[in-house]
Amino acid sequence: MSLALLVPGGTGQLGHELVAAAPAGADVRAPGSAELDITNAGAVVEAVKTLAGTATQPPVVINAAAYTAVDAAETDGDRAFAVNADGPRVLAAACSAHGVPLIQVSTDYVFPGDADRPYRTDDKLAPRSVYGMTKAVGEEAVLGSGARAWVVRTAWVYGAHGKNFVKTMARLAASGEPLSVVDDQRGSPTWAGDLAVGLLELATLVAAGKEPPTVLHATGGGDTTWCGFARGVFEELGEDPARVRPAVTADYPRPAPRPAYSVLSDEEWRTAGLTPLRPWREALAAAFVENGDAYRP
Repeated sequence: MSLALLVPGGTGQLGHELVAAAPAGADVRAPGSAELDITNAGAVVEAVKTLAGTATQPPVVINAAAYTAVDAAETDGDRAFAVNADGPRVLAAACSAHGVPLIQVSTDYVFPGDADRPYRTDDKLAPRSVYGMTKAVGEEAVLGSGARAWVVRTAWVYGAHGKNFVKTMARLAASGEPLSVVDDQRGSPTWAGDLAVGLLELATLVAAGKEPPTVLHATGGGDTTWCGFARGVFEELGEDPARVRPAVTADYPRPAPRPAYSVLSDEEWRTAGLTPLRPWREALAAAFVENGDAYRP
């Protein structure tokens, strides 16, 4: 099925991949924040109205716009709230008014990070950072809007566009020096390319009138620590992974607390008949095959 897609945040890390992976023949509108600022209610309403009024294919909105500077959010809460909570609220209201399905991308940071097994979609939210709080409020606004809306939580996302952990590790690897990376935070690295494919599969499903669970988790398969992730990056670069030494979170204090455990269960994703994202290590290798030069300094 071809789709008419509106992707706020379309020039960002995930937005780029959504455009690249869109089905042949899809009508894709992927404005960046300069073209569509989701904190501008009038602009959001007009964009959704135009999509609904001009699309010749089933319309779906996938919101890839987000304030993701986790540490900066601790002192820039108003802006983080505007982008991550108020923007999705307005977007959802517009989608409700015009009968357009909405997929809102969220984060593992809505959980406290103290679990000992993968978080289920119905586990209690208890964010510990301003960023996590704003994303949790955004989820609530979207799900309570009356729109046909879905929240997809993901984690540890990296891609060929924008800044991310993989690029940082590649830059540090080029220095030739050993480095220390925290080994007491566990999660599931997620390639933006695979996440985009999964979100588009979900969009096709809801455009066809299906009703999967309204909250879903989609991350790379399996889990590791940041240290293990970094060693995987070194391997893809042809560097010695032993140069990456384990450290503890207390050695690297940050303004925003990091979840010690961010693994998310994809049980509802699988139950809905959606294709699980491939194992994180396999995806990392594929990312380097497809866009290796983009990850190197």
